[in-house]
Parts: sequence; structure tokens; C-alpha cells
Amino acid sequence: MASEDGTTAERGKSLVALAGFVALCFAVAAVGGAVTATSVGTWYAGLAKPSFNPPNWLFGPVWSALYLMVAVTGWRVWRRRGQSGARVALAAWGLQLVLNLGWSFVFFGARMIGAALVEIVLLLVAILVTAVLSWRIETGWPDGFSFPTPPGWALPRC
Repeated sequence: MASEDGTTAERGKSLVALAGFVALCFAVAAVGGAVTATSVGTWYAGLAKPSFNPPNWLFGPVWSALYLMVAVTGWRVWRRRGQSGARVALAAWGLQLVLNLGWSFVFFGARMIGAALVEIVLLLVAILVTAVLSWRIETGWPDGFSFPTPPGWALPRC
């Protein structure tokens, strides 16, 4: 957990934790996808969208990759510090996951575009906080001066 060079039992526990993080993130993705599916072919299809809006078929693969990266980020933070040592970072990670799911309910479920804009600003703040906290744990900042490696999922989302 807190050490990357552990015993076989610790490695097994780490892999089980990784599976848990992945399962949680993909459960959130499934619920969000189900809510999205209620409007994507009807209400969303009728919205005026900018020319740079990606095609609908691209959202599934991209969001799958993003949720996988979110899972790995949470797992890496947990693996480095453990639950008690990374309480704030894991709370921020969980908050951004909840806000991510909430956006689907607000935008696609309730079809409240203005409220979804406010929610996505809150989500962006949560993502940035999670990225900074995760980066600090990954690099040992301020104790270490290694090159910053923020979670890859935060950059495309911004």
C-alpha cells in the first residue's frame, strides 16, 4: 500500500484495490451512461452544437479511457500513501467522481443547461484540486523536486 516494493500479499492487495477502483469508476460510468442514454437520441440531438462538437460515437471510447485513468489515479494515490495517509486527496478524488456523475443527471436527466454549466465549473475545480493533490503525492512535493506528472485525465477534461 504505502510501499511499492512489498510482499506478494501486498501486491495482491494492491491489485485487488486497483480492481476496486476500476469497478467503482466503471459503475459510475454505467449509471451516467444510462442517464445520458435517456436524452442523447432525442433532446440532445436537437440542441444547437458548435462545429467542433465531436461525433456521438467518439464519446464512449473517450469516456471509457478517461474513467480508466481516473481509476488508476485514485489507486496510485492510495498505493503511495494508503487510505489514512491520503485522506484529503482521496476525498477530492471521490468528490470529482460524484460531480462527474452529477453532471449527467443535471444535463441529460434534468436538461438544465444553466445548472449544468455551474456544476461543470465545480467539477473543474474538483478535478484541479485532485490533480494538484495527486501530483504532490506522486512527486513528494514539496520534499522532492522530481518532474511533475499530473494525472493524465485532468488535462483532456480541462
